[in-house]
Amino acid sequence: MSKFLSRVDNPEDLKKLSVEDLPLLAREIRDMLLETISETGGHLSSNLGVVELTLALHYVFNSPKDKFIWDVGHQSYVHKLLTGRKARFKTLRQHEGLCGFTKREESEHDHWNCGHGGTSISAALGFAKARDLKKGDNDVIAIIGDGSLTAGMAFEGLNHTGHIQNDIIVVLNDNEMSISANVGGMSAHLSKIMTGQVMLKIKQEIGQLLLAVPGIGKEISRYAHKIDEAIKGVFIPGRLFEDLGFRYVGPIDGHDIKALTESFIAVKDLKGPTLMHVITRKGKGYEQAEEKADVWHGAKPFNISTGEFHKKKANPAYTSVFADALIQLAQEDEKIIGITAAMPDGTGISEFGKVFPDRTFDVGMAEQHGVAFAGSLSIEGFRPVVAIYSTFLQRAYDQVVHDICLMNLPVTFAMDRAGIVGEDGATHQGFYDIAFLRTLPNMVVMAPKDENELRHMLKTAVCHPGPAALRYPRGSGLGVPLDPEIKTLEIGKGEVIQDGKDIAIFAYGHTVEWAQEVADKFEKEGVSVAVINARFAKPVDKELLVKYALKVRCLITTEEHSLKGGFGSAILEALQEEQMVHVPVKCIGIGDFVLEHGSPTIQRKILKLDPEGMFETIMTFYGSVAEMAASGKGKEWVADNGKKRHSTNGRKTTYSGNGKKEETTVKQSLNG
Repeated sequence: MSKFLSRVDNPEDLKKLSVEDLPLLAREIRDMLLETISETGGHLSSNLGVVELTLALHYVFNSPKDKFIWDVGHQSYVHKLLTGRKARFKTLRQHEGLCGFTKREESEHDHWNCGHGGTSISAALGFAKARDLKKGDNDVIAIIGDGSLTAGMAFEGLNHTGHIQNDIIVVLNDNEMSISANVGGMSAHLSKIMTGQVMLKIKQEIGQLLLAVPGIGKEISRYAHKIDEAIKGVFIPGRLFEDLGFRYVGPIDGHDIKALTESFIAVKDLKGPTLMHVITRKGKGYEQAEEKADVWHGAKPFNISTGEFHKKKANPAYTSVFADALIQLAQEDEKIIGITAAMPDGTGISEFGKVFPDRTFDVGMAEQHGVAFAGSLSIEGFRPVVAIYSTFLQRAYDQVVHDICLMNLPVTFAMDRAGIVGEDGATHQGFYDIAFLRTLPNMVVMAPKDENELRHMLKTAVCHPGPAALRYPRGSGLGVPLDPEIKTLEIGKGEVIQDGKDIAIFAYGHTVEWAQEVADKFEKEGVSVAVINARFAKPVDKELLVKYALKVRCLITTEEHSLKGGFGSAILEALQEEQMVHVPVKCIGIGDFVLEHGSPTIQRKILKLDPEGMFETIMTFYGSVAEMAASGKGKEWVADNGKKRHSTNGRKTTYSGNGKKEETTVKQSLNG
């Protein structure tokens, strides 16, 4: 264990060190970050950039009494090391290990769960107002990156804070611009002068003296105020924040611990909101991460000495297949536009941008703006494709409803990372998009069984005259051959992968592959299983659904999504609409709980979403259905002239080939 880090298990231990010791501790922390993240993967460059800042915060303030609200929370690894989690640090992002973001359930030093950007200032203001209402005396500090400031919610928080003037400190961690020693030192010096208590007192006394001058005091005071404002506008780059009601401090070199601690001490007891502008460098201390901070933002396991990521032989990722297909379609249609929200690499839009820079837009961490922006583009005849992770599209829900669906605009939503995302955990799981999209008017909701079908669905969505959304998982595809031509699919029509007479599995999205494995297992048990690639959660293929509801003993739905309002719910609703209310149905998906971080393979096994677990669940359900049928309590069928008739409570529903229903009174009988 290193010399200083071994002596620090909590913030109180940190305070026993001298300020001169802190740069050495910072070096040891960077070594541990590299050692751990090279094995577990995680957010590397952002955490390397905030080592000194985090040390200074904990050195000056008193956590957990003083509350640190980390925006996004992905840059809180150093904070975790200093707050009693050092021994478990190597479990970072692993199943039942430390979360890669701040987590209230994990430590008393984490006050706000987050994984999305732009929330910290609003949360900090809430904590500050609660403190004042309870007559408390703790400090509240929000730490937000310049990237998160592109989120509209961040400005809403700034605006409200400046209006009600609560005592909070907002640390703006600016890691997108360089800073020279001279500029940094001078800025820190000016900040100390401008914010020091002595200077504030002098300014107040001068103001009172000017006002006391007989006859002309008020006029002189007014001009003095203008001179002061002019000086601020020229010499202080934080005029915007001052106009919003904040005291601006900075910019400060975010890697100068002495300057940081002195600045925090200077502002700690000031009244009203303060914004401290700190300049840091992403990837600080690791050359590869400094040069390509974006590549090392979310790092996979890597070799520290060479900076090479550990590569596993894998099929092309869904993301790259999406990007290639979008480029191919855009070469054929000049109206196609690519839009993303601060995730150009993660969504593949960066590749599209290399070919079509004039038709590519990264709107920053501003999903709401991005969706409304796409809507107006579509009105003018363009075909916007909005590529946003499933979890982040939630942030623009009102715009999807109000600005797209109600006007029935042809905007395509490409939702990457749908389903289990693994190590990023609860805040990033893509479990809710089917539910929140399929309820909307005019929206088409679909999911491909593999990467080849993803290409066809993308074209289907782009060519559709209204809004359409397609979801696809994180990671590699199945390695299937890609058709040379991208074609459109018939909306609302599923695909029969294989026929069967005992069980029908309606599988949605990438669960089709697992459903096929389950069917193979049942075949060995002498049970005939049909596998249907549903393709669409809205509209549901009712014709295919009715056909198999009349043919098999029970129906199964599979999806990697919340069961509440998901694809299975859509199937149940469709059956109810067709008055087939006594068809045995088992829905397989994610239950009503929060799924934390961990390997997707492990999580699917625990949730019984892998082929083995699904087989076990379906076998148990099928056995129950057969037992109920044998006892005369279950579903009953009557055969007549080659047709299946569903018999319930003395009423018979007969379905013709076109789905037309006829009802007559019949005698109940058992399925043989």
